[in-house]
Amino acid sequence: QVQLVESGGGLVQAGGSLRLSCVASGRTFSSYIMGWFRQAPGKEREIVASIRWSEGSTAYADSVKGRFTISRDNAKNTVYLQMNSLKPEDTAVYYCALKESIVARYGYWGQGTQVTVSA
Repeated sequence: QVQLVESGGGLVQAGGSLRLSCVASGRTFSSYIMGWFRQAPGKEREIVASIRWSEGSTAYADSVKGRFTISRDNAKNTVYLQMNSLKPEDTAVYYCALKESIVARYGYWGQGTQVTVSA
C-alpha cells in the first residue's frame, strides 16, 4: 500500500507563490510516476504536472507551463510543486497521485490541499 500526504496549500494573492509537498510512503515501485492534479468547484479534476521518478522527466498542462515546476527529492520520497505567478483561476484543491507505470492509471491519491488565490 502507498500513502501520500500533501501539505503547503494556503491563501495567497495573485502574483504570489506557493510550494506544495507530497510525501510518499509504503510500497515502492521500480518505475512510477507522480502527478499533481487539481479540482476547482464545479469543474472536473485536471492534471497539472507529472514526473517520472526514475529519470525525472516532467510534463505540464498548458495552463501552468512557465509558472509551475514539479520536482522530486529521492532521499525524502517527496515530490514538490512550485507555483509562481499564481492567478485566481489556479484556485482549487490540489492532489498528488501515483501510478505504477506509464501505462497504468493513477491508483493512489493524497487527501488534497486547498490553494486559494485572491485577486
